[in-house]
Amino acid sequence: MELQRIHHAAIIASDYAVSRAFYTEVLGLRVVAENYRAERESYKLDLALPDGSQIELFSFPSPPARVSRPEACGLRHLAFAVADLDATLEELLDRGVSVEPVRVDEYTGRRFTFFADPDGLPLELYEA
Repeated sequence: MELQRIHHAAIIASDYAVSRAFYTEVLGLRVVAENYRAERESYKLDLALPDGSQIELFSFPSPPARVSRPEACGLRHLAFAVADLDATLEELLDRGVSVEPVRVDEYTGRRFTFFADPDGLPLELYEA
């Protein structure tokens, strides 16, 4: 078996319109496809990053909340690589997004920080 890369991560939004705006307008992800699945009362929005990896944004009627804090078992967060952490933080702050203080990875020496999507999903910016 030879896994090549992560193709996509799937996110379920509590408010599709708010999350759609966040991922497309605030984070600037490109819309690849948007479909409404009537039988599931659900939208599926495919969003692309420049390297071709994708995020699938879903809506479902009344999805239960997922625990982010305290940290629980399972997928913890989604991390985005950025070339210039300071410039990216400035853009997020200009768009009204709160970010945690910048930290340094004790093993790699790289700078990183966290912020959250509209549902509180932890998102990381990692200076690569």
